[in-house]
Amino acid sequence: MAQRDYYEVLGVSKTASEDEIKKAFRKGAVKYHPDKEGGDEAKFKEINEAYEVLKDKQKRQRYDQFGHAGVGGATGGAQGNPFEGFDFGGQGMQFDFGGGLGDIFGQFFGGAQGAQQGPRRGRDVETSITLTFEEAVFGVEKKISLNLDDECDHCHGTGAEPGYSLKTCPDCKGAGQQTRVMNSIFGQIQQAVTCQTCRGKGKIPEKECSICGGKGTTRQAREIKIKIPAGIDDGATIRLREHGEAVQNGSKGDLYVHIRVKAHKKFTREGNIILSVEHISMVDAALGTEIDVDTVDGKVRMKIPAGTQNGTDFKLSGHGVPNFRNESRGPHIVGIVVDIPTKLSKRQKEILEEFKKSGKKGIFGI
Repeated sequence: MAQRDYYEVLGVSKTASEDEIKKAFRKGAVKYHPDKEGGDEAKFKEINEAYEVLKDKQKRQRYDQFGHAGVGGATGGAQGNPFEGFDFGGQGMQFDFGGGLGDIFGQFFGGAQGAQQGPRRGRDVETSITLTFEEAVFGVEKKISLNLDDECDHCHGTGAEPGYSLKTCPDCKGAGQQTRVMNSIFGQIQQAVTCQTCRGKGKIPEKECSICGGKGTTRQAREIKIKIPAGIDDGATIRLREHGEAVQNGSKGDLYVHIRVKAHKKFTREGNIILSVEHISMVDAALGTEIDVDTVDGKVRMKIPAGTQNGTDFKLSGHGVPNFRNESRGPHIVGIVVDIPTKLSKRQKEILEEFKKSGKKGIFGI
């Protein structure tokens, strides 16, 4: 089955900006999340796959040029990698053709990796948490449990068994790279490739860590505390810098926490406004009354003036959602529904008939 176009999956144009792509991903992820009623795991995975490619400038460039083949999405035949069958030396290489050809291949393959690419960085991690309506309004502190590649507790990330030190790599002499000559369609090509012995670090442990095997990281269960700010909305994302996965001799990636807010049985939200509905009888609407209104702050006594019409809105100031930029809160809007009885006793009908004959027109036109 042919793979769908990634832009089509996210519902954006091929000229979409990074922000448009990110917003489309968040919208789709919230809509099809498997934990949500009516979610679709297959579509959720498809959306994630598309976003992983289009959010990365280099992957997006290769995808725009070669389609799925450029990002590993197809193999073989006319749809496959246009360079399949040629050995370009794997990851961590650099090409030295002269005349700018290295730049051309750098565009195709993202350039060299390893020692020449700058500081290493761990993988970013994404997760989601679900809040109640009230937690989103007032803010809350949550704990997230994740399994992550984190610094090895035994060797503290050095990769060496405690009591042993690091020594210069005997194969690359500390350079982190090796030069080799290979045959290609262009003839012999000289490459600078990442040293496989030291993985580009230039040093190796005298004795590898008995726990991580020299990697400097191990898979660990971590509990992360996250403070959810008051007023956060459904579909928002919180970024925790350097709370993602660790990598030896580099910085940690980031953790992206996507927020889902459960629907409330009585309240709805529009920005910093909370909306709800209260029912009153036609007699109370005509004569006026006081009712207890449910708010996120508890019950609030509200006066209903005489002659209130069906559909009238009342505002309870300061009982809505907090604003991010200041300490003020939006209002709670209460919509009034006047209930007209469908069944009347004989006496009730007589009273209404008397009212009608009195010639006075009330709020119900009788």
